[in-house]
Amino acid sequence: MGSRGANVLLTRANRIKQKLQSAMEATVLEVEDVSYQHAGHAAVKDGANETHFNVRIVSSKFDGQSLVKRHRMVYDLLAEELQSGLHALSIVAKTPKEVGGN
Repeated sequence: MGSRGANVLLTRANRIKQKLQSAMEATVLEVEDVSYQHAGHAAVKDGANETHFNVRIVSSKFDGQSLVKRHRMVYDLLAEELQSGLHALSIVAKTPKEVGGN
């Protein structure tokens, strides 16, 4: 089955965490599923779940990057999720210095 088969068993939140953590070496990573707040929206298909997430990520890889570029980095890492039912992300992307780190 390989690693791909194992990913099916993970929740979307856990897959998002794994992808962002490994690529961004995040010092803070919070992924909150807020899909329940959007049930019944036209863009949410019948019975769809795990569609809306709040992401808070702190990574030194954001150093020198604009807010737009930071968001693009996150969206690029989650492209597969966005193609498979992830509908919306709210992203807070900061560097360790911006949150009072070293």
